[in-house]
Amino acid sequence: MPRGSVDMNFLFALGELNRLVRAYADKQAARHGITRAQWAVLAKVERTEGLKQSELAEQMEMQPITLTRLIDKLCDNGWIERRNDDTDRRVNRLYLRKAARPLLGKLGGLRSELTATALEGISPADAHRLLSQLETIKENVRNAIQNPADVPPNKKEQRYG
Repeated sequence: MPRGSVDMNFLFALGELNRLVRAYADKQAARHGITRAQWAVLAKVERTEGLKQSELAEQMEMQPITLTRLIDKLCDNGWIERRNDDTDRRVNRLYLRKAARPLLGKLGGLRSELTATALEGISPADAHRLLSQLETIKENVRNAIQNPADVPPNKKEQRYG
């Protein structure tokens, strides 16, 4: 059990957990010849085929040039294809290729392994409760970002000069 107050430890524990899970996922994904970042792109495209490349960059909070390099690699491996948008030829939409399906099946198993390892020793009921609590925390932070408490509503910006 951690020592000290929740205020003192919560954010550090959350950050450290995030770092450790990423490192573990990187290591395990390498077994399948893929990076965690490539895995994340494949998973997003699987969930929302036809997604614009620019939308994916925004969702993943990634610079467009970084995402472009990842997608180039996934295209070179035959896992993703870019298709032109019917209404805007500047836009690329992303689709899975048939060759990605077996890899995604293996990665689904790997996701389950990662989750089982992380939740070892935690009962299913406690795991569901934890997930629910994490969703509440996410919503609290999302609301704080969208409605900052330190900004008075409807206050006009003062202009000088």
